[in-house]
Amino acid sequence: MTEMEAFIADLPKVELHVHIEGTFEPELMLAIAARNGLAAPFPSVEEARAAYAFDDLQAFLDLYYAGMNVLLDARDFHDLTLAYLERAHADKVRHAEIFFDPQAHTGRGVALATVMEGICGALAEGERRFGITTRLIPNFLRDLDEDSAMACFEACLAHRQNICGFGLDSAERGHPPSKFERVFGRVRQEGFHVVAHAGEEGPAAYVSEALDLLGAERIDHGVRAMDDEAVVGRLVREGVVLTVCPLSNVRLRVVSDMAGHPIGRMLERGLKVTINSDDPPYFGGYIGDNFRAVEQALGLDRTALAAMTHNAIDGAFIDAGHRARLHAEVDAYTGG
Repeated sequence: MTEMEAFIADLPKVELHVHIEGTFEPELMLAIAARNGLAAPFPSVEEARAAYAFDDLQAFLDLYYAGMNVLLDARDFHDLTLAYLERAHADKVRHAEIFFDPQAHTGRGVALATVMEGICGALAEGERRFGITTRLIPNFLRDLDEDSAMACFEACLAHRQNICGFGLDSAERGHPPSKFERVFGRVRQEGFHVVAHAGEEGPAAYVSEALDLLGAERIDHGVRAMDDEAVVGRLVREGVVLTVCPLSNVRLRVVSDMAGHPIGRMLERGLKVTINSDDPPYFGGYIGDNFRAVEQALGLDRTALAAMTHNAIDGAFIDAGHRARLHAEVDAYTGG
């Protein structure tokens, strides 16, 4: 292990962009399918990993939704969530803000209460065992209509004590943030935080819409903002945190390769970029792998890598004391 690899391995981290359903390792997927008496989505672990190959976001989503069909009861969601937290702990993640897709489960007959019981139980166990603090963010599926999102939001209110905010994900093309302006008005009215996927496969204009029409406090992905100087300038002025997922961007052909990823240029321009894993088994790595890939391809130094961790701390939905403790831990580690 090189000195830089050792530095990245032990750097305290904060993850703001990870989909819990997208952390499904093939071994666990097949084990849960067998436990539930279901036909496995793939004949073997090896064939499952081979299938984790796709050319665009929609092809990935087809695999993503096929895999989650084996999740039926609270134990399944618990095991999935705890497996991610164990892996995050190995990567020195101190705080994680985790997405999940309620409509993808209720739409196939799994009760929201079942999903929440499993995920929240694992989050509590993860904090006890690993010291990882968490926040939970349901996402609305943008390929469904706004009425479905509103019904999802109303159902989630019964669990509001376990939810810190709401987001927007799934296929971006043809589904602008403006489609969900009304439901996010309700989200803000009820006092929740707002995030939104924008500027991944969609244009920079979607980033502006997410800010103006949804009231987004963070932009998930946001790399297409670099196509519009006015959007870049606004993001810099307003200090909007961008939750960038480098390995995901390469696998989904958002960028051609890691050497061409704009994250270094984004950092140089003053954008508050962060590094995250998105859907790690599908895209080739967890948060530590994403840090290593960026460093190796772009030659980012320790100062840049630490800066992106500080950006993530600034963007986290935590109180001032918690934020100060995380900043202090990173500074103590880096000598900052």
